[in-house]
Amino acid sequence: MAAEEPAAAAALISALNLLPHIEGGYFVETDRDPISLPSPFEPDSADNNSKDDSKDDSNNTRNRSTLIYYLLTRRSPLGRFHRNKGRTIHLLHSGRARYVLVHPDGSVETFVVGHDVANGERLQWIVEGGDYKASFLLPDDDTHDHCLISEVVIPGFDYRDHNFLSSRQELVDLAGEQFAKDYAWLLTKPATAPDHPL
Repeated sequence: MAAEEPAAAAALISALNLLPHIEGGYFVETDRDPISLPSPFEPDSADNNSKDDSKDDSNNTRNRSTLIYYLLTRRSPLGRFHRNKGRTIHLLHSGRARYVLVHPDGSVETFVVGHDVANGERLQWIVEGGDYKASFLLPDDDTHDHCLISEVVIPGFDYRDHNFLSSRQELVDLAGEQFAKDYAWLLTKPATAPDHPL
């Protein structure tokens, strides 16, 4: 996969041992706190992408935290709408991208992550549990061909606490018709969504 990327992105993928992520982009988990705590979340098989393991004792615990690198590149330029039940702290290392958040009340927040903090770009940002998020490289930015961040998830990431936003109707119901028209290309079923501009 890295061989198909431009040299700089391929070097990052190789040096950090990154793998393709199901959300888009690349990632690697670099830390999982060995200490586990009782899960603060109620099991809900309808709200995640895994089988129902409510009878599994491990469903009742989570690692205290997890840490990953996450990379967007021109070859894999977007992370599709998804949410976690846990709180996620993001830290920018290099590059630039736009994040789109949809809060549970349907309000929307968009911002650019980058190093131009004087003009409102962010080096750190937090996505609360329950917020849908998506991210993408800026198509008109010729000076940044990637975005490399770290993400700390508290409590630690578990796919039982994760789900995608895959239906355009869900997007309409959550944030309105105009928002869905503008951002349906970030859904997880791109075959049913308009072509994205990247």
